[in-house]
Amino acid sequence: QVQLVESGGDLVQAGGSLRLSCAASGRTFSGYFVAWFRQGPGKEREFVGGINWIGSSTVYADSVKGRFTISRDNARNTVYLQMNSLKVEDTAVYYCAARQSIVPLSAPGAYDYWGQGTQVTVSS
Repeated sequence: QVQLVESGGDLVQAGGSLRLSCAASGRTFSGYFVAWFRQGPGKEREFVGGINWIGSSTVYADSVKGRFTISRDNARNTVYLQMNSLKVEDTAVYYCAARQSIVPLSAPGAYDYWGQGTQVTVSS
């Protein structure tokens, strides 16, 4: 069993930056693919990007490519989402999720574990 806890959400102005954290407890992320999703008001949950714990390969949605960066810290068993050049349309609740596979998938239903979410609000 893996417990995920996100943190770092905040209110920020457009053009600003935030770093979200996803800390795991219960076991390590080894062998998992860890992803970030977001759900804006009235929208479906969408894949933002993810990282393979082994090898650290990353994938990103086109909407965030070049602005967001996902990284990991082995010692802290934590995955980060660095968000730069934030836009109003990035406003959402951000969730981290983990699946016990190295195959990156964008469908929320493919993930076994979820955090509670952290709110990111970008003002104009």
